[in-house]
Amino acid sequence: MIVFMATITFDTLKFVERLEKSGVSREQAKAIADAYREASGEASLLTMKDLQLELAPIRADLTLVKWMLGLLLGGVIALLLKSFFPI
Repeated sequence: MIVFMATITFDTLKFVERLEKSGVSREQAKAIADAYREASGEASLLTMKDLQLELAPIRADLTLVKWMLGLLLGGVIALLLKSFFPI
């Protein structure tokens, strides 16, 4: 199973200091930083199987479009052949 996961580095101290400079209290800034770190840590993982399930309807539609295009092209070729080589 292939798992795609993005790694995000997060400097909580820098984040807290920036919030403090904008007027947020230290306790509130720590709580915000902790909440952000927890929320970003709960990001869902995307497996190859999930990706295949998401793309299955698109693949089916593309198959249908390929068949329709093939039939249309066959019809055009038949009309061209009939016009150049009448029976």
